[in-house]
Amino acid sequence: MQLSNRHKNSLKMQYITSIALVIITAAICFVTVHFIGYRVVALILLMVVSFIAMIFEILPVLLSAMLSAIVWNFFFIPPIYTFHIYNAEDVLMFLLYFTIALVNAVLTFKIRKAEKNARDKEEKEKTIKLYNTLLNSLSHELRTPLSTILGAVDSLKENKNIISPENQNQLLIEIDKASIRLNRQVENLLNMSRLESGMLKPKNDWCDINELINHIIQKLNIDKNHTIDFIPTENLPLCKLDAGITEQIIHNLLHNAIQYTPPKSIIKVETKMELQNCVIIVSDNGNGFSENQINLVFDKFYRLPNSKAGGSGLGLSIVKGFVEALNGSVHLENNSSGGAKFTIKIPTETSFINHLKNE
Repeated sequence: MQLSNRHKNSLKMQYITSIALVIITAAICFVTVHFIGYRVVALILLMVVSFIAMIFEILPVLLSAMLSAIVWNFFFIPPIYTFHIYNAEDVLMFLLYFTIALVNAVLTFKIRKAEKNARDKEEKEKTIKLYNTLLNSLSHELRTPLSTILGAVDSLKENKNIISPENQNQLLIEIDKASIRLNRQVENLLNMSRLESGMLKPKNDWCDINELINHIIQKLNIDKNHTIDFIPTENLPLCKLDAGITEQIIHNLLHNAIQYTPPKSIIKVETKMELQNCVIIVSDNGNGFSENQINLVFDKFYRLPNSKAGGSGLGLSIVKGFVEALNGSVHLENNSSGGAKFTIKIPTETSFINHLKNE
């Protein structure tokens, strides 16, 4: 019922706007007709009808076409203020105008509709392709940890008395790793769903960025081949932002760097205040990105060519979505010395602890 009422109101507004455009144009032409001539007025009115056909539905467009023909006849074709046309040439011109106005209106509307259908079809094909990519990726991403968990559990159940305590502990570690991997994929899907539905609403509160980053680093499963270098910035004020979303942003960037940089890579995290923005920089000394990849890495499901198995291509697109949800920006570039550099800027209020106590 609400959609029907909205459509009726929209259609009503289109009728009013179409009539108003024709009348306003005719009024301007009426004042200047002695300079431009009534034949030029016909061309101007046709242009207005074409413009209306580009943005409105067919019925308001047909109304504007017929109204423009009537207005041109009554106010511009001699003798004016009458519908009589005595000149055979003007009669022919009027008939041609009326026909051209209607045909132009219908064709313009149909062309616009065809273009819309083509765009919808292209968007649908693109969506299907994206989700096929997602399903193909998840068929591996979800199956692998599930197989690990099920296999380890079966081994523990069937061979509990045979397997040594050390091997049992190793199987439990494998279950834990697979569970974390599985949970990360599910979280990515849920986060992408929240972003696309527009349900993500930041809940800002005072947050110590240095403490937040230290907490994230402690939670990460960092292998022996990577080093995270983070030195807390002294005198960094508290920032008023959504700590949960900010944690997801930094966690995804660090996890992505750990997963896709070569062994022995160093991942550096920096924080600072820049005007009214909290700036978080995550950089590494890995291989970096080629110029054409930089423009694609934030796209959904995009994975770098020849990248190792694992990941669904959602991590960086979620980073971008979360940053934009906080009204911030994310920028990717290559370091001059090699490696990638992600710069996050989030607008925020700031306060030092001694000021915050008085608030």
